[in-house]
Amino acid sequence: MGADKVQYIIAMVVYIGAVIAIGFHYADRANESSDNFLIGGRSLGPWVTAMAAEASDMSGWLLMGLPGVAYWCGLGEAVWTAIGLFIGTYLNWLFVAKRLRTYSHVAGDAITIPDFLSNRFREKKKIILTIAALFILVFFCVYAASCFVTVGKLFSTLFEVEYVYMMLLGALFVVVYTFIGGFLAESASDFMQGIVMFIALGVVLIAGLIKAGGITEVIENAKVIPGFLDFFGVASPQMVDGVQQVSAGKPLFGDTVKYGPLVIISTLSWGLGYFGMPQVLLKFMAIKNPNELKMSRRIATVWCAVSLFAAVLVGIIGRVLYPDALLTASDSESIFILMSSSFLLPLIAGLVMAGILAATISSSDSYLLIAASAFSKNIYHGILKKDASDKQVLAMSRATLILVAVIAAIIALDENSVIFKVVSFAWAGFGATFGPIMLFSLFWKKVSRAGAVAGMVTGGGMVFIWKLLVRPLGGILDIYELFPAFVISCLVIVVVSIISEKPSKEIQDEFDYVKKYKYSN
Repeated sequence: MGADKVQYIIAMVVYIGAVIAIGFHYADRANESSDNFLIGGRSLGPWVTAMAAEASDMSGWLLMGLPGVAYWCGLGEAVWTAIGLFIGTYLNWLFVAKRLRTYSHVAGDAITIPDFLSNRFREKKKIILTIAALFILVFFCVYAASCFVTVGKLFSTLFEVEYVYMMLLGALFVVVYTFIGGFLAESASDFMQGIVMFIALGVVLIAGLIKAGGITEVIENAKVIPGFLDFFGVASPQMVDGVQQVSAGKPLFGDTVKYGPLVIISTLSWGLGYFGMPQVLLKFMAIKNPNELKMSRRIATVWCAVSLFAAVLVGIIGRVLYPDALLTASDSESIFILMSSSFLLPLIAGLVMAGILAATISSSDSYLLIAASAFSKNIYHGILKKDASDKQVLAMSRATLILVAVIAAIIALDENSVIFKVVSFAWAGFGATFGPIMLFSLFWKKVSRAGAVAGMVTGGGMVFIWKLLVRPLGGILDIYELFPAFVISCLVIVVVSIISEKPSKEIQDEFDYVKKYKYSN
């Protein structure tokens, strides 16, 4: 093993050691109760809330998936996705955060998203709770798989060890760490990981600009590629058997693929996903003082804007510096790793690439924890064994966490998975399943229980239908499945709520109470 790789390992071990220390620090509190294990007793401060929400949201795709898209086909798709995500982040913090924190507390002190939705409609048969928990289990298995793919690609690229072994090793580490420390450890480490991700992107971006000769040189060189810097189009790599062709050391591109208004809208619709992201919504519910959410919003939106902008630029600069180094869509997601290892001293590069590990851990621990809570708290305790003790619920949470991780690892066995595409499907699933009903639950008094059920099933189901059956038809139907699924879910909620039995006076009175609720400092 070369000296460079030894330094990479030293940097990674130091980072992993810090994360494990955080897990053990919070182990005793996590073991006190399922409430502490799953939501930390609603004790987060504004900085931890902001950074934990964004770090768990962005995941490994911020450092690999998004730069990979920019490297592969240019500015168009990457920048519209980033703009949509930034707008969605800001609006979610502005409109949803404080109302959800209040409503989840008033509605039976709910500590999970299924709990909140079930309590919001005062349901007795727990249909909403069951549907919500099942969708969370399905989509978080996919989401966790994307994180395991990220860590597998990272370690196999760095250490030239077979992908599967590295992916399984990374998955094992995440499971053990989350198993020990629960929500508080996850949130505290997410705060640290958010900082590491931010610094890593900044360092690689600055080093890349210096290496490329400045932003002017980057722009001039990127202009040579047809459509690469277009806002209303994307570059089109010429492919044979999934591999971009190269001639005289230069990668070949076809004609620019134009972006029409509908495609731009569907790409911007990534932002709609935020309203239904359990890992973000749970952080809103967990802050200690809701009056501090305004500070959290400012921290989160600045972090998000700078990080997204830097990630896109890293991909653009990477294509200029290494035009023919990564010739498949899957390989293109390693551009951040390639730039880090090429520009920086090995020990610094190892710390920077720990940013990828940070992004992966900060997301996968959230996904595993929320999936575990969906089953243990909502299905096991809420339906199957209502008299279960808190210790039994805690044990079931950990057992479910392991099971979800195993399923996610099986999904992640394919090393040719494109992280961006895996994430986009799970993102659409959560956005369309929970986004519409979350907004209607918080802001429309007359939404009915039947409307909630119909909207969730329609939104989640339409993601599968559009992705697998409709989108392949092409033409104007070839748009991101989140947009049509979200819109159709909203329409179904409204129509069914109008024609079905109206919410009880008790439910409507509670809505009015929450609307007027004010916290004292």
